[in-house]
Amino acid sequence: MDPSKYRPSSAYNSPFLTSNAGAPIWNDNSSLTVGSRGPILLEDYHLIEKLANFERERIPERVVHARGASAKGFFEVTHDVSHLTCADFLRAPGVQTPVIVRFSTVIHERGSPETIRDPRGFATKFYTREGNFDIVGNNFPVFFIRDAIKFPDVIHAFKPNPKSNIQENWRILDFLSHHPESLHAFTFFYDDLGIPQDYRHMEGSSVNTLTLINKAGKAHYVLFTWKPTCGVKCLTDEEAIIVGGTNHSHATKDLYDSIAAGNYPEWKLYIQTIDPDHEDRYDFDPLDSTKTWPEDIIPMQPVGRLVLNKNIDNFFAENEQLAFNPGHVVPGIYYSDDKMLQARTFAYSDTHRYRLGPNYLQLPVNAPKCAHHNNHYDGSMNFMHRDEEINYFPSRFDPVRHAERFPIPSAVITGRREKSIIEKENNFKQPGERYRSFAPDRQERFIGRWIKALSDPKVTHEIRSIWISYWSQADKSLGQKLAARLNMRPCI
Repeated sequence: MDPSKYRPSSAYNSPFLTSNAGAPIWNDNSSLTVGSRGPILLEDYHLIEKLANFERERIPERVVHARGASAKGFFEVTHDVSHLTCADFLRAPGVQTPVIVRFSTVIHERGSPETIRDPRGFATKFYTREGNFDIVGNNFPVFFIRDAIKFPDVIHAFKPNPKSNIQENWRILDFLSHHPESLHAFTFFYDDLGIPQDYRHMEGSSVNTLTLINKAGKAHYVLFTWKPTCGVKCLTDEEAIIVGGTNHSHATKDLYDSIAAGNYPEWKLYIQTIDPDHEDRYDFDPLDSTKTWPEDIIPMQPVGRLVLNKNIDNFFAENEQLAFNPGHVVPGIYYSDDKMLQARTFAYSDTHRYRLGPNYLQLPVNAPKCAHHNNHYDGSMNFMHRDEEINYFPSRFDPVRHAERFPIPSAVITGRREKSIIEKENNFKQPGERYRSFAPDRQERFIGRWIKALSDPKVTHEIRSIWISYWSQADKSLGQKLAARLNMRPCI
């Protein structure tokens, strides 16, 4: 056997997918879960290896959300939600909690223009008396995929071509042509919302479903939504070219200048809740991150207000070293079996340990503002002062004890180990409804952006046909219009 033949090189690619160790991968589309919905099993070695490799692709810049701006302020409860959650920071109207918020673009590098068509990150860190709680979301309420095992792939497709370093539509449309669940996110991406006017005029969403638990242990699924008090405003493609041509940092400047002038940005926080006992009433899966919850049957409930009234003191310390993690929850708030959320709770902490080091939570901007104690010791960049002799638990020499038990979801989980998709895909209903909700001129702009994307010379006839088929299933007239302008046969 010639060992050189098997040296790492794309010239010797296997005809099928393998792990880094060469083991064949028989399913790269679904995470290993208990039953078809989850939760995800840590023994899914391929998922963990895939995410771990993906999170280490860039150093020291963030792999995603590299371009961002932060500000500090407070969150104030305005409505009583204590019947839904025992979270201390939501205990009563009037309670205020310090926060830091980071807004960002997703795909491009740290110096890229803020006028680019891209989802925007909207991440909020609450420094509560019971530890930090992070809502790590976007300005779009849905994502392009529903299983985190495809997250590295969707980001690779949106990132610049690894050969030319140019972002190209054909790569995006090629990959997502295999994922019709992406249609809903595309109704935001190619909508006017794809280019917010600035950070102050955009909404935020948790995207993933979490769980609220009250003192009695009753659980409700929950989605969080931020709505700006000054309204939502966007840039047209033409306006974005003009703004971006004169200032690559227009949104960062607008945020900084507004706070400095005392014009403090403000958002209202709303929640939607579903009783897990009633989830079968809906034609969608509440834990599917490609779906929204219709407000006419699941209304928005006001919770509080977010006010950003202080600019950060140092960009590197409080923006570049700022780290959010959807795994950071507090008593009264817990995870759900949302497949995207389940993997994100691992992936975010893993990428922070890689980018900032194992002690990234000791950095002032990331550290909790409440008293805390653990036996995590040493490691790179550890600067915590410690003078105790006991670094294990339990000990008769150390009075530290377990905290009082707090409720977590108690539903019994049964199912086989399996890699599968959810049962209620329903990929076309919500995208069609959203398109039909647009005014005619907004529909026209949406169609024009799709025509431009599908007209890329490297988008094949097959890929165009697939997308016309998808949009025809979402809205027949939309599919016909796309087909006509592309000189394609409309789908029946």
